[in-house]
Amino acid sequence: MKGRFAPSPTGYIHLGNVWIALLSYISTRQQQGTYVVRMEDIDLQRSKRELGEALLDDLEWLGFDWDEGPRAGGPLSSYWQSERQGYYAVVLDRLALDRRVYPCFCNRTRLQSIASAPHSDEAVHRYDGHCRHLSSEKIDLLRSEKEPSLRLAVDNCEMHFMDRWQGSQNIRLVGGLDDYVLRRGDGMYAYNLAVVLDDIAMGITEVIRGDDLLDTTGQQLYLYKTLKESYQFDFKELIQHFGMRSDNLKTYDIACDTSPIVIPSYGHAPLLIDKDKCRLSKRQKSITVRELRQQEWDPERILGELVVQCGLLSETSLPSRKISLKQLLSIDLDISALCRKSIVVDCIG
Repeated sequence: MKGRFAPSPTGYIHLGNVWIALLSYISTRQQQGTYVVRMEDIDLQRSKRELGEALLDDLEWLGFDWDEGPRAGGPLSSYWQSERQGYYAVVLDRLALDRRVYPCFCNRTRLQSIASAPHSDEAVHRYDGHCRHLSSEKIDLLRSEKEPSLRLAVDNCEMHFMDRWQGSQNIRLVGGLDDYVLRRGDGMYAYNLAVVLDDIAMGITEVIRGDDLLDTTGQQLYLYKTLKESYQFDFKELIQHFGMRSDNLKTYDIACDTSPIVIPSYGHAPLLIDKDKCRLSKRQKSITVRELRQQEWDPERILGELVVQCGLLSETSLPSRKISLKQLLSIDLDISALCRKSIVVDCIG
């Protein structure tokens, strides 16, 4: 099996990031799997390479190691999404040829008006299919005025999956309403496209991430379904476009058309929140590992506080509240027994 940790280098790593990294790392190592680190720096305006390097430094300082990714290498030429855009472009072009995507010329004002309109589920911002059936003549006319975004044409369907922590999930998708963007008009590739294509290319079989991403899973599963129906790249195209080193061709998981696209299992873990019930995040300026290091916390103290406050270990079993990552792996932890609700952490930093 293959697990992964895929952070966005838009700030220093905080305890919420460490929590997800810890769960994915423990799960992968418990199964004797391959652990992958991938930098999701697809948003070039917010992501910074130096923050990615700092993030890797902090992971290593905490005791994490990985089998594939930045600094470790692997069968792919890069594990930074910003360096994998040629791969996304080839797949998107092929989906366009297969009429699975269509150009959307709706501007931000129109999209905001759609999002503010009442829907049956007001928590989900949906499209209205406005550009789905434009004529080729209309498309050519509009394209002369602006570069469109590209949307995936979704069919009416239901996507089902069993989540490790959230249980059975059924997501109903409606054609037109749930058509979602794969590439913006400014050329930036969407998270849902990049994450699915990279999980396929890297052979990821288990995805553990925060439950704030649960709502994206139905869209991603639909993209898997679409790719399984449309994926017809030949071997030369794979070598040329997928950033693969020729000396590693035999280890590449989807190096021929007969290889199946493996849909990973999913676990959306409860998020960490502070005493004010705000989730730990970069935007909330939550305490970072870098700040704790400056306050002379050691890795064992950070991990100990985290696993005790999050319920992986009891305070009686770890009275010192200090433990190394290596020691954690020697314990038969049942991470699947975590509650679904957000976890309050306090007095760290």
